[in-house]
Amino acid sequence: MTGYVLYGYPESGSAAIEVALVAAEIPFTFHNLDVDNGALETAEFQAVNPRGQVPALKHPDGSIITEVPAILNHLADAHPHCGLAPAPGTSERAQHDRWLAFLHANVYEAVLRYYYTERYTDDPASVPAVKSAAFSYIARHLALFGDAITQGPFLLGDQPYGVDYLAWTLTTWLDPDHVQSASPVLAHLARAVADQPKLQEVIARNTPS
Repeated sequence: MTGYVLYGYPESGSAAIEVALVAAEIPFTFHNLDVDNGALETAEFQAVNPRGQVPALKHPDGSIITEVPAILNHLADAHPHCGLAPAPGTSERAQHDRWLAFLHANVYEAVLRYYYTERYTDDPASVPAVKSAAFSYIARHLALFGDAITQGPFLLGDQPYGVDYLAWTLTTWLDPDHVQSASPVLAHLARAVADQPKLQEVIARNTPS
């Protein structure tokens, strides 16, 4: 058995997993994919994830885990001492998982729709309308997530969890003024994640310049 292997590239969805692994001090190897030269379309990576998307995490037993919520919750349950999520079966875990799924299903998807609009319509003339709708959708769902942050600085209080690392990742893909306008408390959460001393290197590597 070998350790985890994370397939990804900087400033992509793999950032949420990379930050979580570093925060939890879980040993892993980062397989940095050269997306500019078609690494996602190679037979080698298609064998890892036929969808050609990151993140993908190779488990020590050789199996592959994809989809951000599945990876984060697996890591939390496989390494409970690392504090990546509340204990299974608690109401806090239920809320963690609820909002983790919410961010992935709504904000993550809408950000892709905003930046890669041509993938979401067969009519080039409709691209501006689809992009505009995505922008409004993102703002609405950022605000809904922000309303759930009642204690702060993180979703469930003083302890950052996997859901917070995904939230931080999503904010890095957006204009900071857009995030601040949609939800000041979410903007504060993102800064709190980024300010953690042990994460400075991985944060810098995954923050657009």
